Amino acid sequence: MKKIGVFDSGIGGLTVLKDLMNLLPGVDMVYLGDSARLPYGTKSSKTIIRYSLQCARFLVSKGIDLLVVACNTASAYSIEALKDELHIPVVGVIETGACAAIATGAAKIGIIGTASTIRSGAYEKTIKGLSPHVEVVSRACPLFVPLVEEGWFDDEVTEMVARRYLSGLGEAGIGALLLGCTHYPLLKGLLMRVMSKEVRIVDSALSTATAVKDMYGDLLASGSGGNVEYYLSDLNPRFVELGEIFLGHEMRYVYEVDLRV
Repeated sequence: MKKIGVFDSGIGGLTVLKDLMNLLPGVDMVYLGDSARLPYGTKSSKTIIRYSLQCARFLVSKGIDLLVVACNTASAYSIEALKDELHIPVVGVIETGACAAIATGAAKIGIIGTASTIRSGAYEKTIKGLSPHVEVVSRACPLFVPLVEEGWFDDEVTEMVARRYLSGLGEAGIGALLLGCTHYPLLKGLLMRVMSKEVRIVDSALSTATAVKDMYGDLLASGSGGNVEYYLSDLNPRFVELGEIFLGHEMRYVYEVDLRV
């Protein structure tokens, strides 16, 4: 296995890609951001599955050996369809994040995510399926994504919003907080400051990358030196500018693709 494919509805999946690059240096990767059709969360389940299959087929055409679904909405609605169609391993952010949250040993887990992810109940169902006695408290935090995309990772406005969103979770006595959106790892430092020190912050992006390494690390061989190609269904300068902030380095080899063909 020499190449990993990663897709998201937009830019958030770059946090997963970054952790994969850090944990698996030398492995070639292809990232696809379906930026022309975001957000997936406002679409019907049928459309989300169709878009996800189109993204997966494109990445397979690029010769990937393993697919990482870095979109929470796509993971919630499409993971089984993707596993049924593809003949390569498929890893989604929801199951890996849920497993990491359970591994903290917390009796009560808080989940934060976009409205669509929380509404799907996917994290709660997965956690309950794996550990029925764990109590789950969920909270939608819709303003976090635009704040992150504004670049306000450690801004006083973002901190005020975080304190308002998370006050109820702190009072509920959670022992772990699962970041159920791939944008949220960029707020991890701020969230650690806002929450009690006793609350473990579970980064679903890092959890996913770690799970890929644990499950397939021995099978993933170095490709052509860890090259990464980026494909966007809508190529705009702002995406690349913000993407380089997400990644912490230059995005080279960026291309536009029409997923409808």
